[in-house]
Amino acid sequence: MKKMISLGLCLTLGSFVLTGCSNNSEPFEEKSYTSETTIQEINLDVRDREIEVSLSPDDQVHIQYSENSKEYYEISVSDENVLTMVSASNKEWTDYIGGKPAEEDRKISLQIPDALLENLTLSTTNENITLSALSVTESIHLSSNGGNISFGNLDVGSALTLDAKNGDISGTIVGGYDDFAIQTEIKKGESNLPEWKDGGEKTLHVSCNNGNISIDFQNET
Repeated sequence: MKKMISLGLCLTLGSFVLTGCSNNSEPFEEKSYTSETTIQEINLDVRDREIEVSLSPDDQVHIQYSENSKEYYEISVSDENVLTMVSASNKEWTDYIGGKPAEEDRKISLQIPDALLENLTLSTTNENITLSALSVTESIHLSSNGGNISFGNLDVGSALTLDAKNGDISGTIVGGYDDFAIQTEIKKGESNLPEWKDGGEKTLHVSCNNGNISIDFQNET
């Protein structure tokens, strides 16, 4: 009987401790970043964040995001004008107890100038990546582990690479079907692209695990 009482007390105290930890989460603060120089390339490598890309109203790169002292980002620009944004964390084990941040705190809004950027690389987990119609002079690489990738008319100078796991890939590419050499890898899903196609001055590489691929070409619609 004493053992049962002791066990009950331990469970009760434990639940109070866990509840206290989960309710003491630090609020997020909205922040923004604007490039001071012309950016040639962007690399975003984040975790558990939705990424939404749209066109910039000027020739600068703008980023809106939220962070606190536990979950934040490191933003830097190299001498080669490559902008990098990566997730950083200062969490204790108790910070992982409780729910995830609010939806508005898990979103990164990226605005880029049209046709001025050379390369764009975006990677996230457990969230979606969405892009409006835009163009880059060289390549775009999008990767989401646990979310969908969707886009408007994308215009690339040389290559488009799309990788998704547990999510769908859909959108339209500027150009014709014959403009691209295509390589497709798909598991547990359906695709409207061939596994392999030679020819084309540009390359399209699409990989999807546990999701569907639906990509159209602007000149074919």
